[in-house]
Amino acid sequence: MTRLSGWGRFRPAETRVTRVRSEADVATALAAGGPLIARGNGRAYGDSAVSPGATLDMTGMDRMLSFDPATGVLEAEAGVLLAEIIETFLPRGWFPAVTPGTKFVSLGGAIAADVHGKNHHLDGSFGAFVDWIDVMDAGGRVTRAVPNTELFGWTVGGMGLTGVILRAGVRLRPVETGWIAQDMRATQTLDATIDMMEATLRAPYSVAWLDCVTTGPMMGRGLVMLGRHAGIDDLPPSQRSRPYDVPRKPTVRLPFDLPAVALNGLTRQAFNALYYWNGRRKPGERLVDWNSYFYPLDAVLDWNRGYGRAGFIQFQCALPQHAARDGMHALLAAIARSGEASVLSVLKRFGPQEGRFSFPMAGYTLALDFPVNDRSLALMTTLDRITLDHGGRFYLAKDARMPRAVMEEADARVADFREMRRATGAAGRFVSVQSERLGL
Repeated sequence: MTRLSGWGRFRPAETRVTRVRSEADVATALAAGGPLIARGNGRAYGDSAVSPGATLDMTGMDRMLSFDPATGVLEAEAGVLLAEIIETFLPRGWFPAVTPGTKFVSLGGAIAADVHGKNHHLDGSFGAFVDWIDVMDAGGRVTRAVPNTELFGWTVGGMGLTGVILRAGVRLRPVETGWIAQDMRATQTLDATIDMMEATLRAPYSVAWLDCVTTGPMMGRGLVMLGRHAGIDDLPPSQRSRPYDVPRKPTVRLPFDLPAVALNGLTRQAFNALYYWNGRRKPGERLVDWNSYFYPLDAVLDWNRGYGRAGFIQFQCALPQHAARDGMHALLAAIARSGEASVLSVLKRFGPQEGRFSFPMAGYTLALDFPVNDRSLALMTTLDRITLDHGGRFYLAKDARMPRAVMEEADARVADFREMRRATGAAGRFVSVQSERLGL
């Protein structure tokens, strides 16, 4: 048995890890009986990719099978990482149509969580660019699920609980360069941040970092980072002959867990002030490489160790448009009262989405990181209640501690999800520590 956790390193669980390299290996694992769950690169923050039975390590199924340059459709196995897709296809003029904040997520994981990016307000989530998915059920049968079918609808965002995702066909986006034209705009208050995001909805990419330390009139001041894929004409003449060549970002590793005292009130206050000042001094549009815009945290390969041995928890909620502004004020006020300021506080605008079990809804989403301690865990309970009172719901790919009752109150789709799993035979076979905790 192996002790395994999600990226937050919170509450590791005992599981039996089985590495698979083929469809036949997956079928053998299923034939052995007992509960299991598929796991990609382990970037879900909580316990959604750890099973109390067998955890299937899918990273051995990492082959790209075909690519159609006429349509941009890539056929690949579930263990392929977005980083590998970018390395292979960006030099050919293609980029993932939707990407989360790390490139080290697997294709299967991106589908299972129906990840979203900085362009959800215009383009929707990852599932909007998936043409088909091959899914193995509890009996070892493989079905090719396509949009507008039950299996496809429940698998996209279903956290691996409908079956094992083996392969998929996904559409990439054509791009002229490897650069992003980033427009940095500093705001002085939370209302100004939201107003700025509402006024720039036509920007292809939009994300805001919020200062969760500063209180008073400037609470929620932020940096709004708009972006678009730069065209050839945006580049200096000297770079136009090699538009996809961007500086390689150096990466570092944290060789050990930082002590818990490293992230105290003073260091978090200093970080927030410095980050805001650094962004504010670089206003307006400038060219940045794709890595810097989409994946700033990937520069530190083990950044999760910065929260100490106890790990960290992330809170991410979505609030409907009509209640988002009031809800965000209430969330930030509660954080300020607690003294447990988040270092990484990210606000995004969601566009409309219809999904069987996907996270996004039209409105706003806020993601917050907190080191694990008694105060932060108590704060989570308060943030849960605020979210529920404003009609919001929670992102299962980030969840590591939500109570079952909170999940049921937040999401009326839970009952239908449970019934689907019972009717298809998925219940009792595709099981994660999270699905047991939440009663899914």
